[in-house]
Amino acid sequence: MFVKVCGLGTTADIDVAVAAGTDAIGLVISRTSVRGLDRDRAARLAAHVPPDVLSVLVVNDTPATEAARLAAELGFSTLQLHGRAYREEDFAAAAEVFPRLWRATSLSERPDTRVGAYGEEVLLLDSPRAGSGEPWDLSLLETARPEGAWLLAGGLTPENVSEAIVRACPWGVDVSSGVESAPGVKDHHRIRTFLAAAKQAASQEA
Repeated sequence: MFVKVCGLGTTADIDVAVAAGTDAIGLVISRTSVRGLDRDRAARLAAHVPPDVLSVLVVNDTPATEAARLAAELGFSTLQLHGRAYREEDFAAAAEVFPRLWRATSLSERPDTRVGAYGEEVLLLDSPRAGSGEPWDLSLLETARPEGAWLLAGGLTPENVSEAIVRACPWGVDVSSGVESAPGVKDHHRIRTFLAAAKQAASQEA
């Protein structure tokens, strides 16, 4: 089970997540998110991520080509374009600058749920309000379940991630607000507990 912990803000957050077994670290650059980092801080944190863990630049309000340049310049492994602002042509333009792309969307937007439809490596399905911690109706996946490398996100917590994995059968999961003690403040115990629960659920499922 691939696990991404997103919205981290300190090197200590990264160290805890890596020690607990995360596969990817998400760092946010956004004018609207409480988890948004400035360019210099994002660069410092990206440099702190070990080479065997993916560093993912997450954007929701930065033009795609500009975000691609940022991902390259700041040393990220992957760029996640998040939300309805990014169309297929945006992914094509970004890929010319930075080829490793993830696409994040919500089923409320009636997206193409084929992994790779926009040239992305990974598809992430989130709740309608990204970063809100609000769970969504997983029964919607019965008619729109992706195949391949896709992440389930939105409202996941250490308490419910096992059940969500069993119901949704994702390739991986993504968590942000579900491992926080306050908006934008990561709780290290919850990070460890989430990762343990997700990995254990995947092993039981197998």
